[in-house]
Amino acid sequence: MPLVIHIEDFLFSDDLVTSKRFSTGSDFMAVYDLCVIGAGPAGYAAAMRAIDFGKRVLLIEQGKLGGAGLHNGALSSKTFWEIGQELARWRNQNHAFGLPDRDVPFVDIASQVDAAVTFRMEQLRLHVERCNACETHPDLTYVQGKAVLESSHSIAVETAAGRQQFEADHIILATGSRPRILPHIAVDEQYILTSDGISNLSDYPESLVVLGAGVIGCEFATIFALLGRTKVFLIDKADRILPFEDEDIVQVVEANLEAQGVTIHRNASLLRMVVVDGKVEYELKYRDGRQEVFHVAKALVSVGRVPNTEGLGLAAAGVQLDEKGHILELQKDTRTTAPNIYAVGDLTADIALVNVGELEGRFAVEQIFAQATKPLCYDNISTIMFLDPEVAGVGMNETQARAAGQSYRVATWDYACIARAIAMRKTQGFFKILVTDDDEMRVLGMRAIGQDASSAIQAVSLLISMGRGIRELAEMVHPHPSITEGVQECVRMLLGKSIFKPTAFPQLRCTRWTAE
Repeated sequence: MPLVIHIEDFLFSDDLVTSKRFSTGSDFMAVYDLCVIGAGPAGYAAAMRAIDFGKRVLLIEQGKLGGAGLHNGALSSKTFWEIGQELARWRNQNHAFGLPDRDVPFVDIASQVDAAVTFRMEQLRLHVERCNACETHPDLTYVQGKAVLESSHSIAVETAAGRQQFEADHIILATGSRPRILPHIAVDEQYILTSDGISNLSDYPESLVVLGAGVIGCEFATIFALLGRTKVFLIDKADRILPFEDEDIVQVVEANLEAQGVTIHRNASLLRMVVVDGKVEYELKYRDGRQEVFHVAKALVSVGRVPNTEGLGLAAAGVQLDEKGHILELQKDTRTTAPNIYAVGDLTADIALVNVGELEGRFAVEQIFAQATKPLCYDNISTIMFLDPEVAGVGMNETQARAAGQSYRVATWDYACIARAIAMRKTQGFFKILVTDDDEMRVLGMRAIGQDASSAIQAVSLLISMGRGIRELAEMVHPHPSITEGVQECVRMLLGKSIFKPTAFPQLRCTRWTAE
């Protein structure tokens, strides 16, 4: 049951209203040091960082505690992915030993996903309750309702108990985003879905088309392919999926998707998508002029996300939007055009990731209370794409380095040359590290694709944030056998002292690219 704290619970409490209060007729209104609107990852992190400074914090959420990042995003979809990985592993093992496949009802999978989401939400709820009751920081108040800014300091909230008024010295906006809807597609979340509608599925779709070959679209195509009961189609307007990623990464991902039966409609534009007799009918036009019509059970529209800025009263508070509808930041440091209001997470045009939202939320609080010691930096943001196999990255890839005119050296170490990968029978993948083309060899970025790839990038992320070279990384002693030994050998190859030499194995690469 969601935690709801009504205004009556604290309006006249001397314990909760201690720092400020003022009279509005016969009523008293609580005044907070900080109001955070939105209790998703970014807003929740901001509220908890403000508690560290002993501030009185009001946290408001219109929907569910944890936001889309918990309920319709990172945790729910990644739980699906983890289950899909397990099912695919079982199938492969059963086939190897001549055993029959396991039949797992979709309702059981959905139940596991719901259990993971509920566990995390209850964890957040219990944390809020205990923080509010703790003597060392009792000034956290959580209110569930729709918040509207009436001025740069005044917030009205429509709750189940009625309209409530609050005042805050500072405000952080963290209302997140929602799936983008195309005007010519009638999304009903039953036949034509967005990621928000995945929870409406009651069984494996016989077939599914995914519109959009970005990260989210490719992740869901991977998930349903791994589950093994759905014929998946993926519409890509370009000649390859994930156009921002390096070609060697994409080649592995595409090959695995197609090996699992996924049909990739390359160089295809969607002409129409409609529901006909309980099926989804879609028509494509290819770059060579061909047109085809297909019929599937379900469709998933994954063409980006849009910020939740409507109905917030931004104009009344002096907060401006950019031309794409994101909240306009001053100097890309979470500050908005209203001096006391900050925006974090998906509301801005920065990277829409949970870890980035949390970083921004914490940074905004540190700015507000004069505790920020260094500028907000995105150079060492680590990312994971939950594909098959998983893809992890930090810093620049080759595509980005060339676009920026950055000369570099690059080394690629194949999983087939890593003892742990051989033992796991997971030899598909590689590590790739980019460094500056000079004696310093400062780390520019890293990409990893393969089993447990995401566990191997943190040391490189630290070096990027420190602006350091790779020699320290080469001298680290890794446990054996471990996947991270591949990172060490990749670095050693750049230094000319790897155990395996690139001249002996063609899958090992050590080259340089010079900007003209």
